[in-house]
Amino acid sequence: MAYYFNEVSHTFNEYLLVPGYSSSECVPANVSLKTPLVKYKKGEEPAISLNIPLTSAIMQSVSGEKLAVALAKEGGVSFIFGSQSIEDEAAMVARAKNFKAGFVISDSNITPDATLNDVIALKERNGHSTIAVTEDGSANGKLVGIVTSRDYRVSRMTGDEKVSSFMTPREKLVTAPDSTTLKEANDIIWDNKLNSLPIVDSEGNLRYFVFRKDYDAHKDNPNELLDADKRYVVGAGINTRDYAERIPALVEAGADVLCIDSSEGFSEWQSRTLAWVREHYGDSVKVGAGNVVDREGFLFLAEAGADFIKVGIGGGSICITRETKGIGRGQASALIDVCKARDEYFERTGVYIPVCSDGGIVYDHHMTLALAMGADFLMLGRYFARFDESPTNKISLKGTYYKEYWGEGSNRARNWQRYDLGGDKKLSFEEGVDSYVPYAGSLKDNVTLSLSKVKSTMCNCGALTIPELQQKAKLTLVSATSIVEGGAHDVVQKETYSDLKKLSLILYTAGRGENRSLPLNLGKFTCTITNK
Repeated sequence: MAYYFNEVSHTFNEYLLVPGYSSSECVPANVSLKTPLVKYKKGEEPAISLNIPLTSAIMQSVSGEKLAVALAKEGGVSFIFGSQSIEDEAAMVARAKNFKAGFVISDSNITPDATLNDVIALKERNGHSTIAVTEDGSANGKLVGIVTSRDYRVSRMTGDEKVSSFMTPREKLVTAPDSTTLKEANDIIWDNKLNSLPIVDSEGNLRYFVFRKDYDAHKDNPNELLDADKRYVVGAGINTRDYAERIPALVEAGADVLCIDSSEGFSEWQSRTLAWVREHYGDSVKVGAGNVVDREGFLFLAEAGADFIKVGIGGGSICITRETKGIGRGQASALIDVCKARDEYFERTGVYIPVCSDGGIVYDHHMTLALAMGADFLMLGRYFARFDESPTNKISLKGTYYKEYWGEGSNRARNWQRYDLGGDKKLSFEEGVDSYVPYAGSLKDNVTLSLSKVKSTMCNCGALTIPELQQKAKLTLVSATSIVEGGAHDVVQKETYSDLKKLSLILYTAGRGENRSLPLNLGKFTCTITNK
């Protein structure tokens, strides 16, 4: 007969943290949110760690190159969505990797025989005002000059002028040899009041640029997540169909970590994908897998070779998998079960495999709850979809701004590979919806606020690191009444007073037999009351 779990399937909202002893050292400024991204052996350091425990979901409406850069600046990782062509995803990864680095490979290059019109077209295409002029127009050709916006005025030129006639020539440039360190390069920039410094080899070939703005950006973003070459760490999504073609392209583009994007990770398809990666790349390519919701699923992917394992089925805000298929598990229960299995696996094998909690995060305090329950980091969709940096449109509805947000299982995305069970190459039915989320502004401002709450709560629990929180946390289940008690109650909030007047009007006109239909917003509840 079927197996029955004895315990009720719980969500994050059914738990509260119980305060622990807070010493004088437990202040938010002393809290470290550093956490492993990929597996490692006992006594060793992980190949990649996050400075904040946040990653963005592998979704068309969330993880584009702009958000990848913004999240890396804060210390997290974005997984560029894989439901696009291999070429487009690889190009997106490459652009994110080259956006900022201590030493930047030039992606805006031109020959001296090109024209001003060519310069303008290149600037519009790449968005960069500094263009390297090399003999062959390549990124590593012999440097002959540089063109910036200071070198030309469109209003006073015809557009047919040769680049060689208005560029700043090589002999007038301040350059540095390729043995120059980043600190030395920044010193040269400041001493010579430069905006950019070309790095050239002994034969005069261009190798890199170092930009003044990158130095300033680093000072503003002390937690930024960089690779060994001082480039932003960027992830990318893959599937279990075209991995043999997609993975090499993503690795070539510079992706630091990959993740299998699937609604169900407990499958032969994922084990085949992981086996292929290990056969062709060994442990050099890091690949996460999932999603699973129990001990068996975790152990399956652990033995298959996953570098991290995602937990969660049906808990996303736009996911209707539970509704359409009746499959899933409350996110809190799933996470607790999987993290227990992870800890036992670590004790038995000496290999620690990080767990990613994917879905179920509604409020900021759910982040802390997920970490306390054992998650090493979180994957968020709706949370990041609200920000300026997400790749969707910002629209106005009845005077309020929203961002578009749709699921990978919606008809809009039609990401059939994510729900692939080896059948036809199509989406048989929807497992996600097309929606809007309230616009929330910049990623930096919101992430800073959310993580300040996480740090404050950790201090209340007497913890200064995520592992310490997981060790010291005390969690309690709460009743439905306790949840109500935890919010504002038994008061009339000032911002709802106008809606109370609307309600009074509806009730008054009802007695007069008039028809009224008015939107009503009382606290957390929004509805329309109609009298007919």
